[in-house]
Amino acid sequence: MDPQSLHQTRCDSLFALGGFADRVGLTEALSAAVPRRGERAPVHDRGAVLVHALLMLAGGGEACTDIEYLRAQRELFGDVASDSTLYRTITGLGAGGAGALLGAAAAVRERLWADRDRSGPLVVDVDSTLVEVHSENKAGAAPHYKGGFGFHPMVCSTSEGEPLWIKQRPGNAAANDISDHLEVIDAAVSTLPEPDAAGHRDGDDPGLVERPLVVRIDAAGCSPKLAGGLRDRNIGFAVSARSNRGIEAAIRGGLGDPGRWHTAQKRPGRRKRRNAQVADLTDLADLSGWPERTRLVVRREPRHPGAQRTLFESDSFRYWGFLTDQPRSAAQLDKLMRSHADVENAVCRLKDSGLERMPFTAWDANSAWAAMCMIGLALVGWFQNACLTGTLRRAAPKRLRWQLWHLPALVCNSARRVLLRLPQHHPGAKALLAIAHPR
Repeated sequence: MDPQSLHQTRCDSLFALGGFADRVGLTEALSAAVPRRGERAPVHDRGAVLVHALLMLAGGGEACTDIEYLRAQRELFGDVASDSTLYRTITGLGAGGAGALLGAAAAVRERLWADRDRSGPLVVDVDSTLVEVHSENKAGAAPHYKGGFGFHPMVCSTSEGEPLWIKQRPGNAAANDISDHLEVIDAAVSTLPEPDAAGHRDGDDPGLVERPLVVRIDAAGCSPKLAGGLRDRNIGFAVSARSNRGIEAAIRGGLGDPGRWHTAQKRPGRRKRRNAQVADLTDLADLSGWPERTRLVVRREPRHPGAQRTLFESDSFRYWGFLTDQPRSAAQLDKLMRSHADVENAVCRLKDSGLERMPFTAWDANSAWAAMCMIGLALVGWFQNACLTGTLRRAAPKRLRWQLWHLPALVCNSARRVLLRLPQHHPGAKALLAIAHPR
């Protein structure tokens, strides 16, 4: 074999992710979402440019210049646009670019969710996060409540961690802004397939609901007005309670009734907290400002090192509670609400997929970049569910890069075909072969 026809590459597995994006229609959807400017067709299809950018983000890229790693591997990725073309593509999307990109991903989601089990309610999580930047030249960057400087986007994802929507916000945006919460929830509902979204738009008749929808939010969403807005959309809610005199009085009143407290249920895959108990204290709390059927559920567990703040001062227990309108038992609802902590994992994955940096100076371009980070993470999640098994199906971005995306291989040109020679003992080789040759 001619040595010049043989070379080593580090990103060969990413071509499988790109092929998957083509198969599920993401490339076509992104092409339709990006309007053509000028009289002549661009040299590079804008959908293909954006998909290559998603592959770059999956591989750990964090700026337009990182697309050059794909350009160097033409045998696998074809004709990849330059970093200048990618820059012009993103900056040229304009004010509605982020929404258009997320809408294109929604069309793909509708096809992928077609056979999904809809017997239970759909649970989504809303959370905000801080993105630090080190330049005052970026539009919208501002000091935030933790003393840093940057942006404060708000994210909505499913309970399984699939990203739905992101709203780019300046650094000084409030974490408990009710209008932002409702805007993000409305936008996320618009990206859901119709069987999931039916009846959950503002002012919809409750009879239109085909599948219940429940939104979980931390204490930033503890507001009767926000709960009322969700009720107007026929959306259930579960929000962490804030410490106040009414909550403290309800907990104090429940301490004298041991029959109220029941053993907390263990979450799958989590260590059980010993002696953790749950109680429904609805009848002891003043919930007059909240929508009807609102309940107060409180959990207590022995204090442990590193325990977060408590709703009720105690030397023995840490108290934590939430408000909800869901009809299950207190122990079941506690288990449901504690799973809201998984949204932190979703945010960490998002930051590890490009959101940690805002590489542009223009607001609209950074908004589109944030949307691309969401779509890139969703694409990887779809690929994991459809093509991977075992631990790789739940693996975080870092592990996927080490074990799959950056799997070293030899690219060979033989009989007008491009062949890959994989290392026999690499842990990701077996997974890639299983994708290429499913049983």
